[in-house]
Amino acid sequence: MLNRVGLIMRGFVAVLLVLVAARGAAAEEKRLPVPAVSIRAGEMIREEMITERAFAPSLLGVAMFIEGRQVLVGRMARRALFPGQPIPTNAVEDPWTVARGATVKVVVEDSGLSIVTYGSAMQSGAAGALIPVRNTDTGVIIRGVVQPDGTVRVVDGS
Repeated sequence: MLNRVGLIMRGFVAVLLVLVAARGAAAEEKRLPVPAVSIRAGEMIREEMITERAFAPSLLGVAMFIEGRQVLVGRMARRALFPGQPIPTNAVEDPWTVARGATVKVVVEDSGLSIVTYGSAMQSGAAGALIPVRNTDTGVIIRGVVQPDGTVRVVDGS
């Protein structure tokens, strides 16, 4: 009878140890936002496209992944994002203010003098990005910073 009680107690202790270990492992898991659907490159990320999934730290390695869904919503995918996979920090960007090939207003200001012309954006860019623009009148390529309103302000030396 004592052997039976001893076996039952050992089994009970073993189950408790497994449960405690499982709970400790679950506490170490990291929940990250992941796509719920495939997201194409250039597509705007919406709230319903994102879900969360738990990952073991050993599976994540040393790569840098986005940790909050608020960082994703309203941004644009730089490459295809697949369901259930963690999203690297460099896989999303701010939406473009200027698209490649679009006609943009180019502004040059110096010593109180302001010159406005139009050009063709040779590269897409978000506000604050430095992009090349071809002047539609002369064909000269200049570089400028994209403004939040979609104009391009020429930088010194261009």
